[in-house]
Amino acid sequence: MTAEPTTEAVAKPPTDAAADSEAEAAEADAERTAEPTTGPTTEPTAHPPARHRVVVLALDGLLPFELGIPQRIFGKARDVAGRPLYDIVTCSVRPPGPVETDADFEILVPNGPETLATADTVVVPASYELGPVYEDGVLTPQLAAALAHIRPGTRLVSICTGGYVLAAAGFLDGRPATTHWYHAEHFQRLFPKVRVDADVLFVDDGDVLTSAGVAAGIDLCLHLVRRDHGTGVANDVARRTVVPPHRDGGQAQYIQRPLPEPQSATTTAARAWALGRLHKPIQLRDMAEQESMSVRTFTRRFREEVGISPGQWLTRQRVERARHLLESTDLSVDQVAHYAGFGTAQSMRQHLQGVLGVTPTAYRRTFKAEGTGRAEVAGHGRPARPVSRR
Repeated sequence: MTAEPTTEAVAKPPTDAAADSEAEAAEADAERTAEPTTGPTTEPTAHPPARHRVVVLALDGLLPFELGIPQRIFGKARDVAGRPLYDIVTCSVRPPGPVETDADFEILVPNGPETLATADTVVVPASYELGPVYEDGVLTPQLAAALAHIRPGTRLVSICTGGYVLAAAGFLDGRPATTHWYHAEHFQRLFPKVRVDADVLFVDDGDVLTSAGVAAGIDLCLHLVRRDHGTGVANDVARRTVVPPHRDGGQAQYIQRPLPEPQSATTTAARAWALGRLHKPIQLRDMAEQESMSVRTFTRRFREEVGISPGQWLTRQRVERARHLLESTDLSVDQVAHYAGFGTAQSMRQHLQGVLGVTPTAYRRTFKAEGTGRAEVAGHGRPARPVSRR
């Protein structure tokens, strides 16, 4: 919404007599209304911009762990001055009061459904008591009335089976989405208009995002912090939460399958070796040699452990390295491309466009950290040029 144009009235200078009269009146007013002061006056301070508000919808039968994910992840996100970047509140579909959990306790939720109208992002965690939402794919009247408070344009997020609520409300029609792998087939049968991907940890479809089961909610919330404020902020939150900032692969690696014969060999050493030399060309056979495997065996084992191919994994690591360098250093785009292992700026530009949807220059302009810290170029052991304060 654009602001209406405003105009300021320009006062005409008063005559000398009128000015004297106005001055005397102003002095009299000041003497009558002035409050005594005990110290020097200060200029009014500017208030920081309003924080992005995340409203978490607590449903009966909720999992306390999943309910706490948004508060933990968004609540730890801070700007360079240490100020919170998000305002997180919890609400219910009913007036304030107790909400049942799947544990042996209830939680007291202080806000009713009208709080959803104040949200910039709405998060719906999982519940084991979805009733007709899970059984028939339809909202209860109470839940429908609550969701009606959500303003158009609000970002919608579900964790685990919370996606059933978004799907029953029609928010996922024609969109890609995911849910817990255990429920994926049922979810697809119940909501045929949704394009279900059971293999990923989360799906980002712009203004609607869905996560896989349980802990994948952490991955999704970290992704949102990264999307909103860059990898530096997200990595800091991950460190404080003692979780990896980015997990490789998808939930396919957690689906129970017939167990293969016991194997002692893994691809861990090859991945560590590759991370230490991302700035250099890396061939698949070079990684296989680190584990003394054939290329075929290594590729199969890598997919079993990580969930994606070695080539996809390398590209993802290089994109993350490029993001970090664009945010934390003053290296030129060509230098970032070199240290991230893309070889040329054009190659890096194509990969960042494909993964992030923006050019390196646009990404740096949006997320470059303020400050004067020195960032070490990984794999070289030397500091990059310090980032200058803007």
